[in-house]
Amino acid sequence: MKSEKADAGGVRLQKILSTAGVASRRASEQLIVEGRVTVNGAVVRELGSKANPARDDIRVDGRRIRADVRHRYVLLYKPRGYVTTRSDPEGRPTVLDLMGRHVGYIYPVGRLDYDSEGLLLMTTDGALAEELTHPRHEVERVYEVIVAGAPDEGAIERLRRGVYLDGRRTSAAEIRRGQTVKSGGITTKLTITLYEGRNRQVRRMCQAVGHPVRSLTRVSMGPLSLGRLRPGEWRELTADEVAALRNRDRPDKDRRSQASHSRRQEHGSTTAASGGARTRGRFRPKGDPSPFRPKGGPSRWSGGAAKARPPASRSERSPRPKGSPASPRPKGGPSSTRPRGPRPPKRR
Repeated sequence: MKSEKADAGGVRLQKILSTAGVASRRASEQLIVEGRVTVNGAVVRELGSKANPARDDIRVDGRRIRADVRHRYVLLYKPRGYVTTRSDPEGRPTVLDLMGRHVGYIYPVGRLDYDSEGLLLMTTDGALAEELTHPRHEVERVYEVIVAGAPDEGAIERLRRGVYLDGRRTSAAEIRRGQTVKSGGITTKLTITLYEGRNRQVRRMCQAVGHPVRSLTRVSMGPLSLGRLRPGEWRELTADEVAALRNRDRPDKDRRSQASHSRRQEHGSTTAASGGARTRGRFRPKGDPSPFRPKGGPSRWSGGAAKARPPASRSERSPRPKGSPASPRPKGGPSSTRPRGPRPPKRR
């Protein structure tokens, strides 16, 4: 149910809630669907409903939200053994335990695994959190990773150009290889820069090239870095740092186009090396008469079933070899020749 003022125009409810620091925009949509949000006493369940935060009485679970909330921005060095969430059903320690429950409602931007450590941004600014986590904005994230073994140039190049995770190729990454240590098992340090954030992406990428992660630390995110923070410590961002977050550099189109060009070159070189040719976006070996299907097989454009060809005419049939017996005609069957006998008289 919508209120009259909510229909009159204004700002979308989920944006009001995220701006007020109640929850992220997606979590705010869930609050609306569950019927936990009211506008001027009327429960609002429809996404896209609008309200005026300066005039309307907007409440979540009966508590009125403040439209003039001063946002908080906290930089935390998350240590290992903590869950990046406000509460954990398994009872494990969360990042809020490091800050203390007195800090009020604040939530993490993005995630770090339970076994990972490093930079984690906490905020009440839902709009900025949405912008920093959306893949479209390609926020730079830098990780220092210790992997098992010594990756060769082929593995490093695969990480740079992207590997397939869940059927989708990861975007181009920047990889710098550091020192290889042989004591206690061979390990290598990698510095990996990503421009997207998937679930456990760094660990899964390294696992895909045969070098599982031994330790992982996020050292920077956009213009922010850990600096002198130690594991478990946190501090408020300065006004200049918040401004740098809002006015950071946008995605580098040249970098994306170069990555796409290198992928096309890689695909083309692989085809040329195998002696193939390209036809309608598909590759086939030389001498293959059909790039799509075997001769006489079903066509991919006909729904998988081959179309029936009409019977060949007598002129198209192959001649019977000389001296071979003719196929017997079934008894009582139709004759292909004209019946013998007297011809009927011609009409005058």
